[in-house]
Amino acid sequence: MKYTELKGNISGGGSAIYLLEGEDAYFRLNGEEMIKNAFLQMPELNFTAFDGENLKGGALSQLVSAVKNYPFMSEKRIVKVSEFYPSESEFETYLKPLFDNFPSSSILIISNRGGKKGVDLKRKKSVTYVDCGKAEPESVARWAYITFKRAGITCSAAACENLAAYCLYNMSRVSVEVAKLIDYKGSGELTAAEIDGLVYKDADYRIYEMTNAVSRRDFTKYCTVAADLKSKGFDEISIINGLFSHFRNLLSALSSPLSDARYAAETGAKEYAVKKSREQAAMIGANNLKNYINLFYKNIADVKSGAITPASALQICENTLFFAVG
Repeated sequence: MKYTELKGNISGGGSAIYLLEGEDAYFRLNGEEMIKNAFLQMPELNFTAFDGENLKGGALSQLVSAVKNYPFMSEKRIVKVSEFYPSESEFETYLKPLFDNFPSSSILIISNRGGKKGVDLKRKKSVTYVDCGKAEPESVARWAYITFKRAGITCSAAACENLAAYCLYNMSRVSVEVAKLIDYKGSGELTAAEIDGLVYKDADYRIYEMTNAVSRRDFTKYCTVAADLKSKGFDEISIINGLFSHFRNLLSALSSPLSDARYAAETGAKEYAVKKSREQAAMIGANNLKNYINLFYKNIADVKSGAITPASALQICENTLFFAVG
């Protein structure tokens, strides 16, 4: 189920085992809090947490015993384990009997960022999988809009979309920025200019802005973004590396014959992000992307070999990007 469906699941009585999995820490943490708020009483006695890294082999019996313990003067006991990726053999030996006959007096929360090898827990008996991956851009912007409205602050949909983009649609970042803006504003209208001035723009978003400036040959915008990155600790090589990586990803997306959805699934990206990358790549052109990638690679190599300074390398790249004929 999607994270947004978790509230309905809890209202309906909840589940025995929750697998909260995905890269968005906000969803994982809030999902855990929702479950605990609904079912946990006297947490000092009825809540236990484990680090999954420490549960290998025979140590898994500790988790099993904790789940089987009866709650103290409460209907439910909750056990949480973080970053838990047991092997297939570990699951069969220690966990399968528990999952097949899970005690009704306990709830197990497994909170994983994902991406590591292990048994596919979401397909196991009694497990309710909650997708905590990054939300779709529209959902993130809508959440910000509604949260501002509930706090007595009006903010345009376009401004909320900008805020979400600056944070790369990461709900953990967005929630922090929204809370900061609510404290700052208090009430009234929050303008796009205020969001632009107060919200920290993720470095990856700044790189995205830089490449957009390149595609439009907007040297002024490029210089503004580059100066901002330098003020935040980026040096010349960091900027070249950022451009190199981003342009290489653009070329990969543009060259792939896969659909947006299939390419997103293969690379772990969001379909919306793939669509935007391909639009940006098309504006620049495949041949230009190849030439730029070779340019960045050559200048990075020249800096490493001592042939030129980082400042000179960046200047060469900028001159080619914005002022080369053709």
